[in-house]
Order: sequence, then structure tokens, then C-alpha cells
Amino acid sequence: MNEIKQIIAERMKFIRQNKNLSLDQAAELTEISKAMLSQIERGQSIPTITTLWKISAGYKVPITYFLEEEKKDYTLMDFMGSKPVYAENRKMRLHQLFPYNPAQNIEMLYIEFESGCIHNSEKHMNGVEEYVFVLSGSLLLSLGQEVVSVSEKQAFRFRADLPHSYSNASEILCKIINIIYYPPAISDVSHELK
Repeated sequence: MNEIKQIIAERMKFIRQNKNLSLDQAAELTEISKAMLSQIERGQSIPTITTLWKISAGYKVPITYFLEEEKKDYTLMDFMGSKPVYAENRKMRLHQLFPYNPAQNIEMLYIEFESGCIHNSEKHMNGVEEYVFVLSGSLLLSLGQEVVSVSEKQAFRFRADLPHSYSNASEILCKIINIIYYPPAISDVSHELK
């Protein structure tokens, strides 16, 4: 956990300084308090998924930019051996499968939602799309006023540049693969920051 906290702290500070932002300006962009941003940058606090989403949206970088380790020419991921990031009172577990890659403009996540879990996601940057494949269980996706039910072995694509939520209304664990696509203009900004 300390390694992840350190990576997040270093990258947040790098982005803020690279953009010549004061903590006050960063707080305004991210909608996270100046005190919280300062604690995260100093490695005194680790942000929740929701906080990290707000920071990534405010700084206009993919969320996995804060979580990825150095890249190699190939990656074999055994995500069950990795520590998940928890949200929604530990009812949501997120494993990073493949971090954001500027060559493909995507990141890939494995997410589990316990029965009754509801996760609200802030809107992403303009042009961002999400692709969801339900491995087991079922998932309700709320996109504005629309609710879409995605069942086991079904896939769904949607614009993620609007607020959306995921919920598991079933009695069984819902497991999904989530691929997030970032348009080239956004990924170019992220790439310049690395």
C-alpha cells in the first residue's frame, strides 16, 4: 500500500507543478480540498477511488496514470495476486489489469460489485468511452435518466463524459471487465505529463 501511496503522491505533485498550479488552483480544478490534496501529495493520505477519479478528471489524465508502475515490452497480469482498490464500503473491488497506454489510448480494469453495491462515477473528460463486459452476474448502468441492464456475457459501450453509475441489484457477485478509451487529444496531454 505504501508503494501505491508513494506513486500517487509523486505523480500528483509532478502534474500540479508541471501545470504550474498552486494548491488552491488544483483544489478548484479537482473539487478536492486544498488540505486533502496536500496530504495526498505528501504521502500522508491515500485517496479513495472517487477522490482519485475527481483528481484525474480535474488534471485531465487517466486514473491509471496514478496507479501504474514502469512499463515493460510485455505484461502478464495475475490480478488475483494483486491488492484491490476498495470503494463503496468495500463492496466494490477494482484491480488494474492494464494501465493507461498512450499507444492504444486505453486502460483495462477488472471490477467486482457485491450485491447491493452502487458506485456513482463523475463524468470523465469529453470524448471518453467505456466498454463493459459482464463476466458473471448482472449490472445496472445508469446514464443520466436511462438505466440499462447488462447480463452475464453481454457487453455494453457508452459515453463516459456524463455522470453515470453502476449497481448490482442481484443477489450474486457481479464481475466485469471495464475498458476505458481516451481520445487522442486527452491521451496526448497525459503523455506530455509523463
